[in-house]
Amino acid sequence: MKKFALLLLIFVTSLTSVGLFAADKKVEDTYAYYGFEPDIVTNYISNRKKLGFVRISVELMVKQPNDLIVLEHHDPLLRAAIIEILGSQPEEKVKSLTGKEEIRRECYDTLNRLLEQEVGRPLVVNLLFTKYLYD
Repeated sequence: MKKFALLLLIFVTSLTSVGLFAADKKVEDTYAYYGFEPDIVTNYISNRKKLGFVRISVELMVKQPNDLIVLEHHDPLLRAAIIEILGSQPEEKVKSLTGKEEIRRECYDTLNRLLEQEVGRPLVVNLLFTKYLYD
């Protein structure tokens, strides 16, 4: 009976230490998301007589939840940069899947460059278009 109790104690102790290790790892890898509200709506360069527009929802992924405060502070600058990028795109690029990815990548690079100028380091780990509508 004493051997069983000793084995049970060792087993429980090892599980607890593994659980604490896993909990520590989760704290290090905490990601947070910042979404622009309201959606971004702007024109793009259209080949038609009708004016073309695009409406997107953008989520920025950052490593630390504290970075959300910085993003919120710089929201107008970041939003203006995205609008400028979208407004300079030709219709073919806006409407194609590869063009959408190129635009997303350009937005990502531009936002990180602006944040590095403003706060001294790039904060955005990933930029996601959660809604992408065009006409």
